[in-house]
Formats: sequence, C-alpha cells, structure tokens
Amino acid sequence: MQWIFGYGSLMWRPGFTFVERREAQAFGYHRAFCVFSHVHRGTPDRPGLVLGLARGGSCRGMAFGVADSNWPEVLAYLRAREQATAVYLEREISLTLNDGARVQATTYVADPAHHQYAGQLGIEEQLRLVRQGVGQSGANPEYVESTVRHLEEMGIVEGPLHDLMARLKKVG
Repeated sequence: MQWIFGYGSLMWRPGFTFVERREAQAFGYHRAFCVFSHVHRGTPDRPGLVLGLARGGSCRGMAFGVADSNWPEVLAYLRAREQATAVYLEREISLTLNDGARVQATTYVADPAHHQYAGQLGIEEQLRLVRQGVGQSGANPEYVESTVRHLEEMGIVEGPLHDLMARLKKVG
C-alpha cells in the first residue's frame, strides 16, 4: 500500500480511490496559507490564497492508503491536480498515524522559490486575497470554510485558520 498525506482540500475532497483513511501527523512542516492560487481558487490577475506545507513545526491531517494496483493512476491524478503551476514540490515524508504506526507518504510541499509562494502574509492581506479569489474549483472563501470545518471534525483548532474564518464571516 502507498500513502498520501492531505492537509488542505485533499482531506475533504481527495478525488481518488483509497482503501484506508486515517488521521495522521507530519513533523517538520506546518499548514499555512502561503500559496497564491492562480488556478483552483484564483487567477493570475486575481489570485486567491491556498494552503501549503511550510517548513517547521508539525501538521495534523489525513493519510490515505492507496492500493498498489491503483497507485500509478492516483499519482497521475495528484500530479495533474497539485502540479497545475508547479508551485508544490512532491515529497516523501514520514507520518505518524493515529494508532502510532509510522508510514512514508507522498505529499505536496510549497516551493519557497516559486513565484506563487506567498510566504507569511498578514491577516488583512490574507483576507483581501481570499475574498477576491475565484478559480476553476470555486470561490476561495468556500475553500477556507470547508478546510476549517473538516479540521474541527478532526478536533483540530488552528488559531490562524480559525481567525481567518472568523474574520471572513464577520465581513461577509
């Protein structure tokens, strides 16, 4: 079996066939709104803002076990979805599953050398980008709301994401 680690929309919209789904934690990376979206949640002229894995800390998310026989098809799908503009680097990372087992998983890490890498933006700039972003996968605020809702279902509260969601709700 091969493993995939989802920390954003893959958690709630994987789009591929899997045989197992488990909560997991990655160490050495954290979830951050650090990628300008030019395709899925924005355009080059009106970018949105999406999550990436950035160096440092840890990240709880979802691990998906994929049957070896389906791996080539799933990997091709993920590369088409996650690498539309090559802002992510495909990496193998260690995960700790919710039962303590350790596995290697494929995931997509934000590339700090890419022109779509946003780095650490202030909350007002995040709000501006999320409010304006609409791309082929829909409106950027929906992405934030779905991600926060699924994190909460997993018992995860992340201050920056929840703060962004609260501010989006306040202003509309």
